[in-house]
Amino acid sequence: MRGRRALVGLFVLTLPLVTPRVRGADEIEHFAHLRSLVFDGDLDFSNEYARFYASDPQGLQAFKSTFLDLREPTTGRSINFAPVGSAILWSPFYLAAHAGVLAGRALGAAVPADGYAPPYVAAVAYASALYGFLGLLLVHDLLARRGGVPEPAATWTVAAVWLATPVLYYMTVAPAFAHANSLFTVGLVLWLAFRARETDRPADWGLVGLAGGLAGAVREQDLFFLVVPGAALAWDLVARRRTLGATLVRGTLLGAAAALAFGPQLLAYLVLNGRFGPSVLVARKMSWSSPHLLEALFDPGHGLFLWAPLLLVSAAGLVFAVKRRPEATLLLLLGLAAQAWINGSVESWHQAGAFGARRFVSATPVFAWGLAALVAAGLGRARAATAIGLALAVWWNVSLVVQFGLRLMDRQRLEWPRVAINQVTLVPQRAGRAAWLFFTDRERLVRESR
Repeated sequence: MRGRRALVGLFVLTLPLVTPRVRGADEIEHFAHLRSLVFDGDLDFSNEYARFYASDPQGLQAFKSTFLDLREPTTGRSINFAPVGSAILWSPFYLAAHAGVLAGRALGAAVPADGYAPPYVAAVAYASALYGFLGLLLVHDLLARRGGVPEPAATWTVAAVWLATPVLYYMTVAPAFAHANSLFTVGLVLWLAFRARETDRPADWGLVGLAGGLAGAVREQDLFFLVVPGAALAWDLVARRRTLGATLVRGTLLGAAAALAFGPQLLAYLVLNGRFGPSVLVARKMSWSSPHLLEALFDPGHGLFLWAPLLLVSAAGLVFAVKRRPEATLLLLLGLAAQAWINGSVESWHQAGAFGARRFVSATPVFAWGLAALVAAGLGRARAATAIGLALAVWWNVSLVVQFGLRLMDRQRLEWPRVAINQVTLVPQRAGRAAWLFFTDRERLVRESR
């Protein structure tokens, strides 16, 4: 309980960092789903795209060349590569904002009830931050209840994977991406899967499937996390903990529930792309042999472990955790391996222009499982060294966020040794003014950083 209270306090402290803004292509695509469905009742995004482009023609020139100038080849509709899951998760907050705007207008406020005004964007941003935090609480409970991780190791671990990885950036600076929502849905899948393994009630396996389908609707690649409960069912069958018939019942419920929850995405595919699948513009960028697997992990300019070194430690911790919790750890490793494979299969594996290897944010629960094994051991034997190590990881990530935000680095890649030198030279010099402008005049901060 004390650990959860500490995490809640930390979440409250990070709320002022949440930036309610929709600016890049991915964010606009996710937001357009919601705004178009609520206000237009359709999936024609041309008016939403035109509105965002008009607000920043120079910054969104590349966006215009794809999303305004081109059309989906099969249907002729506006292109939208983003799934609908984030719009579904945001919708209660967005509708509450709309109700608030209407009430304010009835009392004389001049806020436009157009779906774009600041209250609508703020609703989306803070909803993502909340979902991300709920995902972290699920990870904390998974570690403490199913991973056998004692306090304060579970709390330290969750705080570390939060503050020392790109999770922090996508819960605060760029919450209109899908990654905070993805952390929540994948955390829910794994939490429910471990619970279902204990209870073995058929209904609980159905809940896992529902969460898995929702995770896929938030980010398609997160469907692959269903390999964890699927492998768990197979493992228990081989170990003769369950009959074949009982396993088939649970597996069928799992799959059917996942298909049901993924249904809205299938319908969106059909309307937008003319088929029950992603746009052909996306499909042609996939090489399922995963030719970029090692690059996605270790490339000096773009690799996951170079952006967030703590995650390399966490991956090593998974090897250590195999000795403590072999079955659970191996199942989680299957989920992580699936994510690494799919990320190495994408032509744009480098995610140039993004902060960190953002496509791995959904794997945060797995990395936390590995890190927790090391933190638990470290707190028992070398508490000070463990605390210093985690603090250095947080400093590295926060300083990278400052570099990235102020454009002190090449935002297309990590440039060595420049980025490391900037961490101890330019960042301390600029951090004070940047923090002041962040809280007082964010638009000026953006202008000065260009």
